[in-house]
Amino acid sequence: MILVTGATGTVGREVVRSFPPGVPLRLMTRNPAGVTVTRPGAQAVAGDYASIDSLTPALRGVRKAFLVTSRVAGDEGAVFLRAARAAGVRHVVTLSAASVTDARADDLVTRWQRANEELLRQSGMAWTLLRPRSFMSNCLSWAGTVRSERVVRALYGTSVNACVDPRDIAEVAVRALTEDGHEGAAYTLTGPEAISAAEQTRLLAQVLGVSLRFEELAPEDARAALLRRHPPELADALLCSARRQRDGAKAAVGSGVREVTGRPARSFAQWAADHADAFAPRRPHEGEDIGTGGSALG
Repeated sequence: MILVTGATGTVGREVVRSFPPGVPLRLMTRNPAGVTVTRPGAQAVAGDYASIDSLTPALRGVRKAFLVTSRVAGDEGAVFLRAARAAGVRHVVTLSAASVTDARADDLVTRWQRANEELLRQSGMAWTLLRPRSFMSNCLSWAGTVRSERVVRALYGTSVNACVDPRDIAEVAVRALTEDGHEGAAYTLTGPEAISAAEQTRLLAQVLGVSLRFEELAPEDARAALLRRHPPELADALLCSARRQRDGAKAAVGSGVREVTGRPARSFAQWAADHADAFAPRRPHEGEDIGTGGSALG
């Protein structure tokens, strides 16, 4: 039995989609009713890192697990790994971040990811570390302003990031969980090229067949927008990450996707073409206010 945590999340959903038929799966989420992607024979179960009582039945009979944690600076990783080892789990594949290998990265999020990796390495179970760059799907946060204003706003719009398609992360995760030879490996997962928000805007415009304008977001406006959604320490960590991108820290292209899957990573142009509907104009229902949406960092 393989357990997929975060089964309703950006990567978790794609992991579930990527499993070949016949693999016994258990999909863990706080709200099983919210699972929209499943497989024949997959079982959705309730599980919460804050409740060891919920983890015990979710882990019963599990031999491999895909681990996603989201509460920055929390102890979700430690709680899950203790429960997993007690349940007899043999191999954990975890979602980390490419920034952990950058000695210049010392923000809250990166320190938390490094600590999580070390917990897994010292857990006594076999491990595989997935270290992606930013997700291409982060651009979905632009959909509101693309629809309503034909504009994309982002911070440091000419800086580049070798962002990765979540579907590629998922395929690597599934192979690590179903094939031999991935124990003790750490894979840096990127797209095939480093690309800027301004260039992403141009490619989106081509796919949608419309004219889009890119507007540089001032740092103070980006921080204000982040503070509307996150506590100050997390907003500051995200801004620190954006400055490292501005300084070129996220431009390197990794080989992890090709190394594991045997094919090139998907390009942003591919991702945009496959997700064009998310940016297309929507007909409002009677009385509906579309609003302007928008994104701070993209």
